[in-house]
Amino acid sequence: MTTFHAVVWMDHSEAHVLMFDREHVEAQRIKARSHHTPKHGHVGPDKDFFQHIARSLEGVSEILLTGPASAKIEFRDFCKHHAHAVDKCIIDVISSDHPTDAQVVSMARQYFLKYDQTAADPSQR
Repeated sequence: MTTFHAVVWMDHSEAHVLMFDREHVEAQRIKARSHHTPKHGHVGPDKDFFQHIARSLEGVSEILLTGPASAKIEFRDFCKHHAHAVDKCIIDVISSDHPTDAQVVSMARQYFLKYDQTAADPSQR
């Protein structure tokens, strides 16, 4: 599916990558490895997890990141250093709770509609 828009809802345990056009939604869930080890506690961002997400977003023109915690910000930082093409397509990072995939897509459609209208109108920049 070739899409122009994608929204990624993520926390530290999983990411919901939702690519969509006007009529279709393609959903992919990507699981992270555990962030806790019996001896050491929290192990930090999962670079393999972030790399898998970045690969799934290749070719998408506009990406919105959302989620309840800091994983979305850590992912953007990862992209700045390791996935430059994806980083250039991330247009915003916003906080959200734990909505359903349908709610995430609905929110993203509304966001991109406003974003695309603003981008097309030079007086709104």
